[in-house]
Amino acid sequence: MDTAHPPRLLAVDAGLRAGIAVFGEDGRLREYRSTNFGSRSRLKRGVHGIMKRIPGLARVVVEGGGGGFAEPWQREAERRGLAFRAVDARVWRERLLRSRDRRTGTDAKQQADTLARRVIEWSGASRPTGLRHDAAEAIAVGLWAVLDAGWLDELPEPLRPA
Repeated sequence: MDTAHPPRLLAVDAGLRAGIAVFGEDGRLREYRSTNFGSRSRLKRGVHGIMKRIPGLARVVVEGGGGGFAEPWQREAERRGLAFRAVDARVWRERLLRSRDRRTGTDAKQQADTLARRVIEWSGASRPTGLRHDAAEAIAVGLWAVLDAGWLDELPEPLRPA
């Protein structure tokens, strides 16, 4: 871990097309994007580069590990001595979404998009021209992860379900 910089958390919605979200120790979103690795070999190479570019990276949280897509993230996190956690979508959805908003996967994805846009606004991050579902889910996973890590004591009022 880079101790010269404030700690950062990397949240990933894993897959060949992956959502990436980086949070600061204050629980606010710093950056987010969707990236298309296109192949498993490019995914394996790309994970190293992504982690290398995040100063102060301390934690990595990955959702969507089916098909072996979480393993490159886990291996690179362990190689760097970073805290790593894989989380199932049901876990973060239960904490962040109302039960009626997670009845179906489609409902949950729509609500993750709404939540992600609120996180972007609350964090003062640049607004998206378009927000892919994988980036939205990475933002939601990251919000759950900063709560889980204790970087936020509770869900801030603007981000609580209405």
